[in-house]
Amino acid sequence: MHMESTLISTVVGSVFYVLSGGTLEYSVRKLKIKENKLILMGASGAFIFALQMLNFSIPYTGSSGHIGGGILLAVLLGPYAGFLTMSLILSVQCLFFNDGGLLALGCNIFNLGFFPCFIGYELIYKKIVKGKIDTKKIWIGSILSVMVSLELGAFFVALETFMSGNSEILVKEFLMLMLPIHLAIGLVEGIVTAIILRFIFIKNSDIMKKTTTATLLLGCLLFGGIFSNFASKLPDGLEWSIEKAKEKTIGIK
Repeated sequence: MHMESTLISTVVGSVFYVLSGGTLEYSVRKLKIKENKLILMGASGAFIFALQMLNFSIPYTGSSGHIGGGILLAVLLGPYAGFLTMSLILSVQCLFFNDGGLLALGCNIFNLGFFPCFIGYELIYKKIVKGKIDTKKIWIGSILSVMVSLELGAFFVALETFMSGNSEILVKEFLMLMLPIHLAIGLVEGIVTAIILRFIFIKNSDIMKKTTTATLLLGCLLFGGIFSNFASKLPDGLEWSIEKAKEKTIGIK
């Protein structure tokens, strides 16, 4: 859901810069970062950056998806450090890799960072898991929190596009495509998140230890350096939804 600037008006982009910037400033004030947590933030950010490079195909759709990673960051780092780390990931992708428009950066941070860290994690994952290393609860909490967060993000992409008025696609058609495809993507991400968390917690109940950081960095090398070469070339869920919505809009008109 890395939105491009063409979808966003200056007013909408500015509003979400303020919202994301305010949340970022609040998160920084709430953080009490120690050296070991700073290292874990760096390792987690690099790991999520690598995971986001690995697009997987969605069967029978002609679309693909990738891991957002917001819930995983929130579980490993807490909501404030998780949001800060996601903001840095998206900023680097935007500024250095042209992945997501500069005007839309505030929207992307809000959609991919705020919802998982402060809604999915705080209101769903924490309520289900309750800080216990329980396989069943981690599976349920991960899948539900990721799917809800991604659906909220997908809804806001359509809402931000509609409010901007830069696109001629019908918002109803856009939503009817965005929500189902991201529900499927969310299911895959939820499963992957649960697998990763179970692996980390089985290896080490204290996620602040060096072994967790080493595991994340190794995963970063594997996913970013090797597995990303096998990533799907199909359009991601947002690109696919835009193209399909345009086709339907033209058909209706």
